[in-house]
Amino acid sequence: MTPAPERYRCTACGNLTRFDVVTDRRAKAFHHYSVGGELTVEDVEVISESVIEISCRWCGHGRAIEVLTGDVAVDADETAPAGAGEPTA
Repeated sequence: MTPAPERYRCTACGNLTRFDVVTDRRAKAFHHYSVGGELTVEDVEVISESVIEISCRWCGHGRAIEVLTGDVAVDADETAPAGAGEPTA
């Protein structure tokens, strides 16, 4: 069984859904090329992975991110900061 991915929360704005995560990953993968040269990557095995940096996509803050542990229920009201939305042109 694969463990659930870590969840994050920005304590500066309350964001629970959108983060920029920079990772350093080493992986082994089978590269299968067709006769026409098209690549299909199969059987990816992650050897090691570490998180280098996490920043909030809503407020840009990178020093207020906390890792949530266990099962975290997310209410629809908690998924975006108040007044946040897609920018208008």
